Amino acid sequence: MSQDAPGIHLETSLGYLLKEASSALRTQMEAVLRPLGMTITHYSCLELLAQRPGLSNSELARGAFVTRQSMNVLLQSLERDGLVTRPDQPPSGRALPVELTAKGRRQLASASAAVKGVEDRMISGLSPEERARFGDLLTRSVTALRGCDS
Repeated sequence: MSQDAPGIHLETSLGYLLKEASSALRTQMEAVLRPLGMTITHYSCLELLAQRPGLSNSELARGAFVTRQSMNVLLQSLERDGLVTRPDQPPSGRALPVELTAKGRRQLASASAAVKGVEDRMISGLSPEERARFGDLLTRSVTALRGCDS
């Protein structure tokens, strides 16, 4: 495609740059989580539970951007490994609230430090003001796109 043709130009496409940044972030997160025996979804699940204890399988799946089936398989594994607990019977309705165990919190602490290091490296060239603005712009962009679903 010539530079004068209408359409997307990868060098200036914000969507392409965002996808490139997302891919680079994912690669670096995988690299620091792998030695800890974790995947990004595993880490995301533990982080969500630390910040919002008692989430259901469905809520965790939405928060980690995976299917309910994938999350259920992960939760069974985490439960077997002693990182999370779920009641045998739901307290109400059908949802089984999930809680981190002490072992899960310890594993999360190591993973959070590793992921924070990756995020810090990603924004290391930005001033504090630019970091705040970057976060604000990303939040507003997500909000605008999610508003399209309505």
